[in-house]
Amino acid sequence: MVIGAITILVVIIFALVIYNALIAKKVKSFSNINDQVKSLNIVQDFMNVVGEDITVDEKIKKVNDILIRRYNIKYSTIVVFNGAEYMIKACNVDSKHWDTLKNLHTEEIFKDSITSTAPKYITVEKEGERLPYQKMEFERAKSAIFFPLYIDNIYIGYWIIESGEPHAFDNLDTNVLEIVRENIIAILKTINYQNTLENIARTDKFTGLYSAEYLYGKGKQTIDKYPKSTVCMFKITNLEEINKEICREAGNKTLVEVSNIVKSSISSEYVYVRYMGPKFVIVFSGVEPEAVTGFIKDIKNYIEELQVDVTRFATTKSKKNEKKFIKPKVNFATSVYYKGTGLEEVTKKLEEYLDTADKKENDINYI
Repeated sequence: MVIGAITILVVIIFALVIYNALIAKKVKSFSNINDQVKSLNIVQDFMNVVGEDITVDEKIKKVNDILIRRYNIKYSTIVVFNGAEYMIKACNVDSKHWDTLKNLHTEEIFKDSITSTAPKYITVEKEGERLPYQKMEFERAKSAIFFPLYIDNIYIGYWIIESGEPHAFDNLDTNVLEIVRENIIAILKTINYQNTLENIARTDKFTGLYSAEYLYGKGKQTIDKYPKSTVCMFKITNLEEINKEICREAGNKTLVEVSNIVKSSISSEYVYVRYMGPKFVIVFSGVEPEAVTGFIKDIKNYIEELQVDVTRFATTKSKKNEKKFIKPKVNFATSVYYKGTGLEEVTKKLEEYLDTADKKENDINYI
């Protein structure tokens, strides 16, 4: 499934390259040489953003920054509908105006634009007048262009640019803006696939925790904010027995309950992932091993005091209405990670130790 998502992302990026080659041809038809250069530059900037190893939200913000810089736009806002609510993904307007900006789809003045997919240009005509969607903020913007955004004929939000001057966009080439809008849509389409890929590749479907891929990617960026951290790996040693003697569903329930009790016990600032199979990793960023030894012992005790109800999965001949519980058993090992060294080497060392350790071992081992 991950390979398929990666393939889709590569195809989309390739398609974007071809699309922008066609755009470059169209740009040549512009009468103003400055518009030609500007449009080609913005296309290149957009392509650079697509290739950057940053988060989805960071890409959208960078796209917006490019628009503001390249076209000297006073205000630019990109709003995306995620299926449940409209969210401001990028905006250089004071946050006190965000409630207005993220609800523009409800304004009568823009409804025909959303329906027809055509941009809507509005401006004030005289002093003291305000734009129809503005409440008490009419001094901020006096002209605006609203662009509805569609991906594969599905409405996904809008882009609005504003100016503090009336008629600010009267002489702006609409062909250029159409190209900009199409590039925004192409970027959002690509980002949409990246977002899907991130969710598939970095989130474990049973526990909801991040996976090892996250640990070595974005997680490591968080960890490397500190010169030294403690890496703790633990393994549910009787998970295989649970899977064999009862069923895999009982094992999955054990995984979830163990992961939840640990998650509720540690700070959200620490990276916590399902590493592989019955193994989990916690990275205590900026913390010495001695400082977390007692805490880890407490977590081990919490886990081993758990009684996971697997009655509905049990197939053994038991008395009617008799409950069946299992108690997970865990081994822990810790090591130190220094910024700039190999995090993979640390986790591999811990993994090798836990795979060969006695299942009945009861200490917190420092490797």
